[in-house]
Amino acid sequence: MAGAADIERAVAVLRLGGLVAFPTETVYGLGADASNPQAVARIFAAKGRPADHPVIVHLAEAGQLPRWARLVPEAARRLAAAFWPGPLTLILPRAAGVSDAVTGGQDSVGIRVPSHPVAQALLRAFGGGIAAPSANRFGRISPTRAGDVRAELGDAVDLVLEGEAPEVGIESAIVDLSGLKPALLRPGMLGAAAIEAVLGEPLAAPGADAPRASGTLAAHYAPRTPLLLVAPEALERALPAEGAAVLARRPAPPGARVRLWREAPSDAADYARHLYTNLRELDAAGAGVILVEAAPAGNEWDAVRDRLARAAAGAAAPLP
Repeated sequence: MAGAADIERAVAVLRLGGLVAFPTETVYGLGADASNPQAVARIFAAKGRPADHPVIVHLAEAGQLPRWARLVPEAARRLAAAFWPGPLTLILPRAAGVSDAVTGGQDSVGIRVPSHPVAQALLRAFGGGIAAPSANRFGRISPTRAGDVRAELGDAVDLVLEGEAPEVGIESAIVDLSGLKPALLRPGMLGAAAIEAVLGEPLAAPGADAPRASGTLAAHYAPRTPLLLVAPEALERALPAEGAAVLARRPAPPGARVRLWREAPSDAADYARHLYTNLRELDAAGAGVILVEAAPAGNEWDAVRDRLARAAAGAAAPLP
């Protein structure tokens, strides 16, 4: 776990325009001073991220919102009071002075307050906003361990802070409050029903004019090995003659010829917590294909199904 001296060093790196990877309760973020466009540009270079794809600004507390959002509606205040610090990102109209580097040139900005103690210590010591997408190559599997970041980004990151494994394990829910009606742009383990209960109205689906937001492209969160989603009843029949790598909510059948079989938790929250670690290990197994047993129906599995569908699309695409 990062100590006081590590946090002090990280703050110095950020103030000099450097990049710091740090743990949050969702995944590791690749952070830069959100008020320094040149520093934010280094995030995009390190990740191979398209310049028009916005990043999320992380704050220590909701009281810092007016620096980044020109309008903070009552709905945002209620959601912040209910769920921050926590795995919820709000899209709000951007304030004057927020750079295009952060927003991807849009008139909105994504903001959240993470709950991980290392993230909180860093944000409070830094005192400003930290722009931080996931600390991995764009479109690939998000990192949940410091070693994942080092292995994937290497010297492109000036400092990696150690911390306990993320409690949630997949990215935050994203709610757009910049339009006429609240809309869910990305599901998270904070479910839509809980958000709607605080809002007092249903969340709309993203419209054609919805702002671009992190992790909402059709192909994302992907291993390099082709990944196929397979119905539970068809999993064993889908096993190829040559060994595959498999993620399923059950043990491997006797005699299964596989490179690696990972038995995933049957509980949605536990499944999400271990998902990216499992996918990274399967990707490293040297198999020709990764077979993933499709996640169950049910609202509690919405975010997991979302990540798996994007991973399957991305694994077959030539991502950077």
